[in-house]
Amino acid sequence: MVKGERWLVLSDGARPTEDIYFLASAAPRLRSEGHEVGRLDVRGWRWPLARWVLTRQLGANLVLCRTLPTVALRWLERERARFGRILYLIDDELGAAAEDATLPSAYRARMASAAAQQPRLLALADEVVASSEALAGRLARRHARVAVLTPPLLAPLPDLAHLERGPTSYAPWRIGFHGTRAHLADLAHLAPALARVQSERVDSELELMLGEHVPLALTDLPRTCCPAPLPWGKFRVYQARRRVHIGLAPLLDTPFNRGKSFIKFLDIAAMGGVGIYSRRPPYTEIVEDGVNGLLADDDPRHWQRCLSWLLEHPGEARRMAANAAVTARRVGDPQAAAAFWRRRGGSIGQPVSGHQKT
Repeated sequence: MVKGERWLVLSDGARPTEDIYFLASAAPRLRSEGHEVGRLDVRGWRWPLARWVLTRQLGANLVLCRTLPTVALRWLERERARFGRILYLIDDELGAAAEDATLPSAYRARMASAAAQQPRLLALADEVVASSEALAGRLARRHARVAVLTPPLLAPLPDLAHLERGPTSYAPWRIGFHGTRAHLADLAHLAPALARVQSERVDSELELMLGEHVPLALTDLPRTCCPAPLPWGKFRVYQARRRVHIGLAPLLDTPFNRGKSFIKFLDIAAMGGVGIYSRRPPYTEIVEDGVNGLLADDDPRHWQRCLSWLLEHPGEARRMAANAAVTARRVGDPQAAAAFWRRRGGSIGQPVSGHQKT
């Protein structure tokens, strides 16, 4: 990267993705090296001012994240020559999401609109940045240059003092699920396991951050709280302060889920927990079963056995949580994200066959 380059995220509101992969991970380090990095909201009434700003950003590198408002996309297609490199950042298989009948209908509609726009964004981009190997493999069929940037770790890793004592009825261990509504079907699949654990034990509590959207089979379980989902900024504060003992990351085998990253591994580590993960990619790429987490088959009975085993072996749970923190620190190093973006400054359009993991 040339000294003093300018990088600008054109934002359509995908703040979690923007922050995780660029603004809160790589950008602080790039700024410390003398580069200019900013975010420009191009939605709705903000567009006229954003357009005026863009006309004064000759040569700036642009990061496009997931989608753009149509008016901004049309303008950028006309004015492409004003700018340096354009990189398209994507962390979901949009077309698969639109076709997945297990997802909420409103979410599917948004993903269908995003998928319809995606070919134009791919045409603008010098390079596509995907959050997993599987997603990159799919996109490599549609773009000549695709690179993989796995999720950086944003949150500080906590100490594990909350794991020093085993669970009891007066100090139960917290089992947490902090996924989005896109994973409702994944969580609902675990309902029999969670119901058995909560009805047969007195030393566990559930925290399911889906609010009113929690599957009905789980809403009336004993010792279960269902806080409403938080906006991204508030969730980051909550995540840094809240502790879980066991984290759940179910992932059924669907076309949409096959493109997912291992972000939930980092989320669980950030809350001080040991995770139980579906035994399939991306988790099989990062979790060593029994070392830094547990891998579970799709059978809910296996999830129940994993939960019971962790509750009955708190020392082993703490050991795995400590190992998970080591893994999270290694694979989520923000310095690696900064190096990734640093390498993308300067040269435009160098042909690359297939996709890179860089």
